[in-house]
Amino acid sequence: MQNALYVALSSQIALEKRLTTIADNVANSSTVGFRATGVKFEDLVSGLGNERVSFASAGDTFLSGATGSLRQTGNPFDFAVQGDAWFGIETPVGTVMTRDGRFEMNDAGELVTHQGYRVLDAGGAPLQLDPRNGQPSVGADGMMSQNGVQVGAIGLFTFDPGQNFQRFGNSGIVPATEPEPIVDRIDAGVAQGFLEDSNVNPVLEITRLIMVQRAFENTAAAIRSTSASFDEAIKTLGSK
Repeated sequence: MQNALYVALSSQIALEKRLTTIADNVANSSTVGFRATGVKFEDLVSGLGNERVSFASAGDTFLSGATGSLRQTGNPFDFAVQGDAWFGIETPVGTVMTRDGRFEMNDAGELVTHQGYRVLDAGGAPLQLDPRNGQPSVGADGMMSQNGVQVGAIGLFTFDPGQNFQRFGNSGIVPATEPEPIVDRIDAGVAQGFLEDSNVNPVLEITRLIMVQRAFENTAAAIRSTSASFDEAIKTLGSK
């Protein structure tokens, strides 16, 4: 009877994590460049033979590798990553990876995100434009030009988010290891005048949310039933 209670409790902990993850995905279904979070669970086995009991692990999160759809905006400061790559931005916590390409040029001529973080080139240095020369032209390889003169290149990076990764803001990921710049690869590039939408499927996630909520309620009912059985057993034994 005790094992049943422990198994149900471990299930509730796992379901709560799944519920939180799905809710976050749904909340960011319209966030530019957002990659959905998934959770992997494993069986944790205790005991041997007839005493063997399986519990649910707390779960490890992972980042979805699916690409969001590209949306044309026509804004020359909007950029979308094509292929398995990320933009690098300079933040208070260090270099952060993002696929949110809503950039702008500040008064100093720096290319920055809409939150004001500086965008980096492949060498990890902030991109510097000439504010007097207007909008930049960017090729598929990320090379930036103003008035026909090359002024730099938007950096593209690759990295392994790993398990239980750390987010920065809504769409940024703090890399656990040093990101590697992408150079001379035809399978990764930049599309100017486009943005990548979130890769979350809202209908699918809401369906999952309902299923997890029902499973959580069923587990809670099982815990209440087990606790009631304990109470009855204690009353019976105490009356003897």
